[in-house]
Amino acid sequence: MKLFIISIAVSLALIGCANTKPETIVSEKKPVVSEKQTKVTIFDGEKHFKNVKQLTFGGENAEAYFSYNADKLIFQSKRDDLQCDAIFTMDVDGSNVKMLSSGKGTTTCSYIAPDYKSIIYASTHLGGEACPPKPDMSKGYVWALYKSFDIFSADPDGSNLVRLTDTPGYDAEGVYSPKGDKIIFTSVRTGDLELFLMDPDGSNIEQLTDTPGYDGGAFFSLDGEWICWRASRPQGEGLTDYIDLLNNGLIRPSKLEIYVMNLKDRKPIQLTSNGSANFGPYFHPNGEKVIFVSNMDDPQHRNFEMYMVDVNTKEIERISYNPTFDGFPMFSHDGKKLVFASNRNNSRPHETNIFIADWVD
Repeated sequence: MKLFIISIAVSLALIGCANTKPETIVSEKKPVVSEKQTKVTIFDGEKHFKNVKQLTFGGENAEAYFSYNADKLIFQSKRDDLQCDAIFTMDVDGSNVKMLSSGKGTTTCSYIAPDYKSIIYASTHLGGEACPPKPDMSKGYVWALYKSFDIFSADPDGSNLVRLTDTPGYDAEGVYSPKGDKIIFTSVRTGDLELFLMDPDGSNIEQLTDTPGYDGGAFFSLDGEWICWRASRPQGEGLTDYIDLLNNGLIRPSKLEIYVMNLKDRKPIQLTSNGSANFGPYFHPNGEKVIFVSNMDDPQHRNFEMYMVDVNTKEIERISYNPTFDGFPMFSHDGKKLVFASNRNNSRPHETNIFIADWVD
C-alpha cells in the first residue's frame, strides 16, 4: 500500500533490529554477583533462568544472535573508541571477539546464515563514513530511519561485502530463514514501513504486510512456516503523527504490539494488546510461544522486561525481574540456551552487556 512518497531527513540513531535499546535505567537495587561478574545473580521470579553468565564487559552491546549450531554469536557494539555501532562475532563463552564491519558509518541488525557461509547486516557506510547525526528529540522520544541504511551480505570474516538492497530510503532489520533460502526485512520502499521477503542474493522481493503503521523486527519460527514481528497500527491523530514523523525519517516507538503470521495464508494475528512498547519477539523452538520485551508493567514506561506469550491462548508470562533493562532475547535452536542484552551487573551507568543463560521450561 503506497501511502505517500517519503522524503527522509537523516537524523536520529536507530536502535537496532528491534531498534536500539530504550533509555538505560540506573537502579538502586543491586544484584549480588560472583567473582569477576562471569556469573550473574538470578532475580526472584526468574524461574526459567539457570547459570546466567555475562559475556561482554563495558560499552553498549546488544542484539546478539546465535549461529544455527549455537557455537557463535553475532552482535552489534559501541565499545572502546567506536563512536557508532559496529558488527562483531564471538564464541558463546565470550571469547574470540572479532570486529567484522569496517567501522565506517553505523550498522545494525546482523544475522548468521544457517550454513555459516555468510552473514548479513545493515549499514550506512555508503552514505558517508561518519556516524549519522542523532535525531531531534524536540519531537519526543523517536527513532531515526536513516535513508542510507542498506542490507549487505559478507563472508563470515566480514570480507566480500555485497550490497543486497539499493532502493532509496531505509532498508534494514534483515534475518535469514532457518533454511537460509529467504531473508525477511523492513523497507520503506512503498512509502510505508513494511515487511518484505527476498532471496539471499537480494532478488525475488515480495511484500508481506500492507497496513498503515510500522512493521519491523521480524523473525522466523524454527520450522520457517511462521514469522513474528512488532507493529504499530496508528489511527486518527496517531496516524497523522506517524506520517509526519515518517516523512522526516523518524518513528515514535511508544506503542508497538506483537504479531505473528503463517506464511501460507499471510493473515496477521495480534498477540498483545496492552498499548505499551512491545518489541524483540522471538519464537520458542516449540513454535507455541513467543518471547518478547515490554515496558507494560512500569507505570513510567521506562523499565523493559522479557515476557512470553502463548500463540494460541495469548496468555502472557513475565520472564525477567531485573529492575533495569532486559531485552533482545533469542533461543538457541535446541531451546537449551537464551541470549539477551541487559543492564544488570553494570560496572558503570549506561552500559549494556550480553548475557547467556540455561533455559528451564
